[in-house]
Amino acid sequence: MAEESGELEGPDFEKGCQLDSVPDEGMLLGHAFGEAILVARQGPELFAIGATCTHYGGPLSKGLMVDCTVRCPWHHARFDLRTGEAIGAPALSDTSCWKVEKRGDHFFVTGKADKKPARKPKSSPASVVIIGAGAAGNAAVEMLRREGYDGPITMITADESLPYDRPNLSKDYLAGTAPEEWIPLRSADFYREQKINTITNTSVTAIDPKAKQVMLSDDRSLGYGALLLATGSEPVRLSIPGADLPHVCYLRTLADSRRIIEKVKNAKRAVVIGASFIGLEVAASLRERKLEVAVVGKGSLPLEKILGRELGNLIRETHEEHGVKFHLGRTPATIQDRHVQLDDGTMLDCDLVVAGIGVRPNTSLAEKAGIATDNGVLVNEFLETNVPGIFAAGDIARWPDPRAGRIRVEHWVVAERQGQTAARNILGARERFVAPPFFWSNHFDVAIRYVGHGSRDDRAVASGDLKAKDASVIFCAGDKVTAVASIGRDLENLNAELALERGEEFRAS
Repeated sequence: MAEESGELEGPDFEKGCQLDSVPDEGMLLGHAFGEAILVARQGPELFAIGATCTHYGGPLSKGLMVDCTVRCPWHHARFDLRTGEAIGAPALSDTSCWKVEKRGDHFFVTGKADKKPARKPKSSPASVVIIGAGAAGNAAVEMLRREGYDGPITMITADESLPYDRPNLSKDYLAGTAPEEWIPLRSADFYREQKINTITNTSVTAIDPKAKQVMLSDDRSLGYGALLLATGSEPVRLSIPGADLPHVCYLRTLADSRRIIEKVKNAKRAVVIGASFIGLEVAASLRERKLEVAVVGKGSLPLEKILGRELGNLIRETHEEHGVKFHLGRTPATIQDRHVQLDDGTMLDCDLVVAGIGVRPNTSLAEKAGIATDNGVLVNEFLETNVPGIFAAGDIARWPDPRAGRIRVEHWVVAERQGQTAARNILGARERFVAPPFFWSNHFDVAIRYVGHGSRDDRAVASGDLKAKDASVIFCAGDKVTAVASIGRDLENLNAELALERGEEFRAS
């Protein structure tokens, strides 16, 4: 789903380039053999990889080099500069790797490098079963194969579709600017070639940890050597009169997004209930489809508890500039065929209602199996539950974050990275999950990058010019930076991520 790259920029590495044009621990964008290439230097060594992130086509040359890796400025994907390997979500596919030759005081890119040698895991369970095919589940099955596991893998999902790009469901896909072929994360052929057994339209009804079996809704049972719970979350449902009317929608699955798109064809006015990230992204997408949109939110500003007052106000103003009408400090009382009535008696005309009032983690399966839960499935730093051999990742996992304490986070990138870490630990890696949470959210021309985990009690300080969409908001608990939200400062947000990882001081520019 990478965006098309533009014209090739920088020097032609086939013709050669001076060695000192690449500073130590620095990068240079150029091209060779008709492809954009990034050359990086670490001491006397030079590395060359494809210059485009394989996630959404971000420019790696504008990212951050950390040791022998580069991080994408858009969504913080990570690549190994020595091999081009995608080593951190949301990128799942490697970029190209190129040979570099030194000749005197010049270097030349001479062709693509050979494929990496196969890996061998420290340990291999008899089989691996993954319950859930969202961000965590898909990332896990891919990582198991990447790490050299050759045993049976089964991924089970109640969804009718194979894994897909969930963030796009409320963004470009809903807005009508992302084609259908962008949505699947992988093709059915990919899973067949990787010998990953995928079971769709099927629920797991029970787990028997002693027998190491899962029972399915079609009366089958499957044994497992290791089990990953990646059951995700489900939308909180409205409990007001009219909540079950046919024009009331929720957005969690691809089928949900398609249903909204179908209803948009005969709608002129929409009411979005909930000024959450999902609610506001839906509002922006529906405005792109020329519907009149009203957003109902119980807070005084959208996203104020997460992003602070200044950024919440900017988001409200941005939406209003694009025609979205807000009814804040209000809740819906009833829904009828052609309108929503608010708690103060206000009547909002509409043909479509989309509710985004939060989600709940799907923990009932774990609870019935005797797996410890508390606002999520409790896991240790290796993402393993209290039952040996059973791991959890994604929206359901509540893990001990080294900065914020035990937390549960409902972000796509977090889920993917946890799936990757859980997979490596299933294979004996004993790797702690320590990555700071990261998410992105788009609101018309405002693209937010948020790293860390703040709380509503944190002090928020803006650095830069929010009106000019060139700023970071730094969240602090006392003197400690807990999170940074950036607009138009992608590299700064990457530096904030690195500072949080290393426990170092962060200062905005």
